[in-house]
Amino acid sequence: MAIVHYLNVREGDCSIIQHNSGRVTVIDVCNARLVSESERLTESLARKFAAAQGNFNQKEDPDNPIAYMRDRSIDAIFRFILSHPDMDHLDGIADLFAEFGPINFWDTDNTCDKSGDNWEASRYRREDWDLYKSLRTKTADPKRLVYYSGQPRCDFWKDDGLHVLSPTPDLVKAANENDEWNDASHVILYKTGGRKILFPGDCHDDTWAHILENHADSVTNIDLLIAPHHGRHSDCDFTFLDMLQPKLTLFGNAKSEHLAYREWSRRNLPKITNNQAGSIIVDFDSDDEFGAWVYCTNKTFAETVNGNAAKYHESLKAWRCALLPR
Repeated sequence: MAIVHYLNVREGDCSIIQHNSGRVTVIDVCNARLVSESERLTESLARKFAAAQGNFNQKEDPDNPIAYMRDRSIDAIFRFILSHPDMDHLDGIADLFAEFGPINFWDTDNTCDKSGDNWEASRYRREDWDLYKSLRTKTADPKRLVYYSGQPRCDFWKDDGLHVLSPTPDLVKAANENDEWNDASHVILYKTGGRKILFPGDCHDDTWAHILENHADSVTNIDLLIAPHHGRHSDCDFTFLDMLQPKLTLFGNAKSEHLAYREWSRRNLPKITNNQAGSIIVDFDSDDEFGAWVYCTNKTFAETVNGNAAKYHESLKAWRCALLPR
């Protein structure tokens, strides 16, 4: 089995998979900064007091992925997967790589270039883009790997239950021609213990058309879905939900007026947002005949969901809030 973390990282994405093999996969990063031990402890204290006040506005109290992993004794990254080259998916990559030194880096053959952007007016950092640009030209340290839908799987990611459903060479080619990188996103299906977890990046309609045509069996009845494009509506055709029928969907922190809540609600599909729960953890190690426990870092939300005192998990540093059924 395994543990999946979906971090509360402002309006961006960062997911962590702790595999049974002991390897760790990180998919995208946002809000990652190197901080001192004193700063980390101060942030932790502020978070505890904010939770005690019953504040569900967790977007204003984001997690730093570097501190988050250190707090949970994650000290190495085996593979880092960048879904696509938007800054809200590689914000802090320079610090993340400096701190954890991933061995493998999964990328796409995109031609995106942000070198001429106005960084002074941006909340993102040029040093992160410069590092990413340098990684695109490397073959080692870390090893850069480019995989497409349907390619044979090598041992390590086969052993870790990872399946690449997208992109295809045609989707990447179209993205490069149109400067639209969402449909060049990695879409990763993770299988563990009979469970199916889908990480779709910011994929859009053309990607979903490819997946439903070529991988329909793989995406039927998904157990856990990371909402595409953080849950934004984005003029997307959401009929893919009729096939996926996810038992639980995790939404990011996009502005509420941009979120596609209605598409989930009218299908009666359960969802949790980072803004409600903070960072969300699904402990598939706890999976039994009834289900796997879902934890979150916002104690008040966990208590509200449960209607009583929430049980605290010492190593996950989170509160039990729900059961993901079988």
